Amino acid sequence: MYASSYLCFMITQRTIQEIMDAARVEDVVGDFVTLKRRGSNLTGLCPFHNEKTPSFSVNPARNIFKCFGCGKGGDPITFVMEHESIGYPEALRYIAKKYNIAIEETEVSKEYLEEKLLNDSLFLVNERALKFYQNQLFETDKGKSIGLQYFKERGFREDTIRKWGLGFSPENRDSLTKTLVTEGYSIDLLRKLGLTSKQYEQDFFRNRVMFTIHGMVGKPIAFAGRIMQKDANAPKYINSPETDIYVKNKVLYGLFHAKKYIQKEDETILVEGYTDVISLHQAGIENVVASSGTSLTTEQIRLVKRFTPNIKIIYDGDTAGVKAALRGLDMVLEEDMNVKIVLLPDKEDPDSYVQRVGATAFQEYIKKEAKDFILFKTQLLVEEAAGDPIKKAKLIKDIVASIAKIPDPVKRQLYLRECAALMRVEESILIGETGKIVRKSMEDKKKGGAAPSSAPSSYSSDQWAGLTEDISQPNDNQLVIEEAYAEKRNQPMGSDEAQERDIIRLLIASGGEIYDKEHNVTVAAYIISNIEEVVESFDNRLYHKIVQETVAMIQKNTPLSTQHFLSHSVKEIRELSASLLSNPYDYSDNWENKLNRPLETQKSPELNFNMDSIQAIKRFKLRKIIKLCEQNQEIVRKSSDTGDMSTMMKHLKIQQRLLEMRNSLAKEMNTIVFK
Repeated sequence: MYASSYLCFMITQRTIQEIMDAARVEDVVGDFVTLKRRGSNLTGLCPFHNEKTPSFSVNPARNIFKCFGCGKGGDPITFVMEHESIGYPEALRYIAKKYNIAIEETEVSKEYLEEKLLNDSLFLVNERALKFYQNQLFETDKGKSIGLQYFKERGFREDTIRKWGLGFSPENRDSLTKTLVTEGYSIDLLRKLGLTSKQYEQDFFRNRVMFTIHGMVGKPIAFAGRIMQKDANAPKYINSPETDIYVKNKVLYGLFHAKKYIQKEDETILVEGYTDVISLHQAGIENVVASSGTSLTTEQIRLVKRFTPNIKIIYDGDTAGVKAALRGLDMVLEEDMNVKIVLLPDKEDPDSYVQRVGATAFQEYIKKEAKDFILFKTQLLVEEAAGDPIKKAKLIKDIVASIAKIPDPVKRQLYLRECAALMRVEESILIGETGKIVRKSMEDKKKGGAAPSSAPSSYSSDQWAGLTEDISQPNDNQLVIEEAYAEKRNQPMGSDEAQERDIIRLLIASGGEIYDKEHNVTVAAYIISNIEEVVESFDNRLYHKIVQETVAMIQKNTPLSTQHFLSHSVKEIRELSASLLSNPYDYSDNWENKLNRPLETQKSPELNFNMDSIQAIKRFKLRKIIKLCEQNQEIVRKSSDTGDMSTMMKHLKIQQRLLEMRNSLAKEMNTIVFK
């Protein structure tokens, strides 16, 4: 196994902080998801689960993302880790590269090196293979005379060749394998990636021009090789096998280079081949991807939909081939995409046509010739069924089946009207047939059982309200509570989830803010000092852990920050932090900035931590004291039943003080306690 030089070092804390300070969540997420402004936040379709209505929110002010559908959330680094399935250091490197931050590193231990190498080895081997193929293309006689000559004949410039990772694999049986194994790379990893044959130590790709397939962050995840000699027994293209980093039906060739242009144009152009993509990009048409020789899959469609709902599919001028391809496009409609079809002139493909007519003429042609998918399919089949009633009946069922896939009923209705006119049938017939299919589909889903939805949590309407008075209780309260709690310390307690969660939300969101400027008291210190007597009564173990950690940080005078929890080593704390910092309801800056209507009774939510802390502490303590009252009353009852008068009298006194505390808090909060 080969140890790449950069793996011998660990990123310094100073560089990590610089990366964290520079990373803007809207920039990082925006590379993968099309975001639209909604109030002070941004929304888009979640890249982590399939959805048709956006529930994915980006909060630039807090520098976090949150999906209220699947629950994923965190900071920019967490997003890259989750989206690309890579480790923390690799996510840091990705963001550092994006912001042109120089990485400062320190030497690491052999154990760390081995662990890191194991995690990233597949990417590392592919990166080294890419360098090998490019070196063969540019530095060897055969590579230049065969591979480079081929690419130049296709019209590719040298900068294009380097940008897209094009290369050449020599004819020798084991050139790549021998080179990499000699350098220390594992033969097992070479075989797993499909670079070396499984049975023998020989190269899988030989005497082929090479195309690198990049992942969403630009790392090489696989290769495709095109044969350089005519051989009826050999396939024209061969691809890397599927691996942990390459799943063919979830990858679109060229998406890494195209994604920002897709967002800019609000449209994806889909073509069939590698050279089609590269030629169009080189010509300046850069919102182009390919399905890498496979039929379009649902996963690939959802990849496109992250960036735009509009897709334009370009086909070669082969009617028979187009008819076959159209049969598989109903899934695009099912994903609520807007699909247009472009048929190129006969014997032309995107590569040849853009080379012949140039970028401007090509763009004008596809704009002029683009036809709506449903109408294009209808027209094509109408021509085929002309004069044949049997074929026409089949045509109606075919078209209706496609229209029924469209989720939007308004859009369905418009298509039915247009198609009825094209087919010269009564619209009511198409409506009736479509209704049958839609009803059956709904019944099938109902029988199968719908997946439970993950509704976003929300806070009560008084969350941002509060009173300004101090809520400190007399010192003897702590003794009363501790004594009452001691009797029940080892017994299960009911959940106070909402109140505990609110306290944790404040510690994470505002713990490091200054509550009292005169005495330099932080929000966290203020909260902990006010709940000290009930701090061990947290029912939720994760919340309790956060409180304990906060107490320890306060005692050590360690600065507390939101970022500390968002970047926590414990995944559950990272996810909880993102969840608590996100709110499905948004206070828009426009309310104040453009309409000149500031909040009149309080500050905006993120600045209201003083009042928010006071109210949250009151709710938390009231709930805990009510519970202690109930538990203490049970002790009084049992003592009375057993005749233990000493214990009963002791707890009657405790109960009296607990009730005083409860009633005092309830009065301050204008709350009526019925028990």
